[in-house]
Amino acid sequence: MRFRHPDGTTVHLSYCTNVHPAETLDGVLAQLRDHCEPVRRRLGRDRLGIGLWLAHEAARALTSDPAALRGLRAELDRRGLEVVTLNGFPYEGFGADEVKHRVYRPDWAEPERLSHTTDLARLLAALLPDDVTEGSVSTLPLAWRTRWDEHSATAARTALTTLAERLDALEELTGKSVRIALEPEPGCIVETTADAIGPLTDIAHPRIGICVDTCHLATSFEQPGPALDALTAAGVTIPKAQLSAALHAEHPHLPDVRAALAAFAEPRFLHQTRTLPRALRAGGTPSAAGLRGTDDLHEALAADALPDAAPWRAHFHVPLHAPPAPPLTSTLPVLRDTLARLAGGPTPLTRHLEVETYTWQALPDTQRPRSRAQLADGIAAELTLARDLLTDLGLKELP
Repeated sequence: MRFRHPDGTTVHLSYCTNVHPAETLDGVLAQLRDHCEPVRRRLGRDRLGIGLWLAHEAARALTSDPAALRGLRAELDRRGLEVVTLNGFPYEGFGADEVKHRVYRPDWAEPERLSHTTDLARLLAALLPDDVTEGSVSTLPLAWRTRWDEHSATAARTALTTLAERLDALEELTGKSVRIALEPEPGCIVETTADAIGPLTDIAHPRIGICVDTCHLATSFEQPGPALDALTAAGVTIPKAQLSAALHAEHPHLPDVRAALAAFAEPRFLHQTRTLPRALRAGGTPSAAGLRGTDDLHEALAADALPDAAPWRAHFHVPLHAPPAPPLTSTLPVLRDTLARLAGGPTPLTRHLEVETYTWQALPDTQRPRSRAQLADGIAAELTLARDLLTDLGLKELP
């Protein structure tokens, strides 16, 4: 979906296909048929943007076979779909029964990450619509924190610098500009937007920026205004933003709240959980000393694992249009505030927006879609909400 900002800029809205597990090219093609095109039809659109996730095996199949790549481009066109952004965070296995920490490997200190992301950038340059010259690829925020030392930091900085040089060469060859966006996530080396400023200013290349994920931002209790202002002041670009909402528990000390949270403690994904004492919440960027957390929701629910006098937020991407039932809620207000600052100003801070609720099948049993049709209905409803937020900000939906 395309929108015209009042300054004349085109802003793209898509949804991420990592919600549909597929490791192979055949699986990706099936996604387009079984999921993406039905969502487009529900929205009554001739064209729908998708944030394509290409696992390592699928990406290698496309880079090694030009005919297969042309076939994917033709299939996108045939089904009324377009791609301006890729989700390059998961490398493989995102549809496994247990993902957890596996999603952070390989990290940016390992050569496989550079190779895979280079492939994705080249593929995106070939998949971009003819009238679009700029693409984005989101990627993991360097690494999970426990596997990091000075040697790792040096290797990652070298890899990202090499990638930026390759992206420069790619634009010279194709006329297409692809930018990479590190996506801060709780528990990682780059957990918050503030954590991203140092590494990105060290690299100091406009092709390497940040992906603002509004679920992650909220989970870390970052306030959108100060966070985005700090990025702008530091000259850090925002090639992409992901529109998502975290799980919020206002009174985690209450037994019924804990019981409701326990329904979201599932075995597939990590659900990092954070709390910030109320006295520290007035500032824009939470301090490392103030923010408390666990690496998963079930750990937070263990006795005395996490202070419960202030609200908890958990990294669980809940549907934008359907917050959990009381006594829980979502951080949709953080998404609204962030989007207003990203797209509601004199010029947009990013031109690529992606709805990323990949946890539909990890929801508590009573909230989980039971069919492809129900899932398509839910994704279409999320995109409708995002569309309405953008038009309320003064953007005009384009055909």
